Amino acid sequence: MALKLTILGSGTSSGVPRIGNDWGDCDPNEPKNRRSRVSIIVESPTTRILVDTSPDLRSQFLQCNIAQIDSVIWTHDHADHCHGIDDLRQIFHQKREAIPSYARAFTLESLQKRFAYAFHGHKYYPSICEARKLDDEMMIGDIMVKTVDQPHGSITSAGLRFEFNGSSICYATDFGEVTEEMRLNYRNCDIFVVDALREKPHPTHAHLDLTLDLIREVRPQLGLLTHMDKSMDYQKLCGYLPENIRPAYDGFMVEIGK
Repeated sequence: MALKLTILGSGTSSGVPRIGNDWGDCDPNEPKNRRSRVSIIVESPTTRILVDTSPDLRSQFLQCNIAQIDSVIWTHDHADHCHGIDDLRQIFHQKREAIPSYARAFTLESLQKRFAYAFHGHKYYPSICEARKLDDEMMIGDIMVKTVDQPHGSITSAGLRFEFNGSSICYATDFGEVTEEMRLNYRNCDIFVVDALREKPHPTHAHLDLTLDLIREVRPQLGLLTHMDKSMDYQKLCGYLPENIRPAYDGFMVEIGK
């Protein structure tokens, strides 16, 4: 029985290319450089969890042939991670019940204020999300989810570890510093999907050297870089990264523990 990862989006908040057809240092002829805003799906044979509702969620679901999810987790409330929430209406129309929707308490409070209709309904429109607190350790379906809080400027984001049948996938995006709790949560996982915005340091995001140091510390079987901006060309990265570390790309899928 396998645990499956789908990278829905691998780009930073402005995507690649940026509006204006700005590819920066990325080769526009390399399809893997076209990056939508970050989001992933982790699934077992019976449970499918969406992480973040990016503004590109509809096109991501269509590209990856995703028609249904069992629950959603938000890492934090920044626009590139939550402004696709309205696309969950189509999931609700199929399920005919509100989608279990998890986040840390402060993130849930913010989302319920900003998207009140999604959680509380409006006139003839029922609620599409059922707010649930994301605990440090909990089962969502048959997947164990372990969460740590990551420093991300003036807020924190949720760093996630998913475990099923002896396999593990970790997801750490939108952090600017590394804590000991993060190191412990991500240690010895099978796949580690981790923020690598650019080579130059950034005040609230991990830059490439920080990310590579963290991957070396926690020793995953495979490290996948995500949340990359227009300076991070796919083929150039592949040319010098270690064999067990690769840039993620939109539509990437892998199964472990078959």
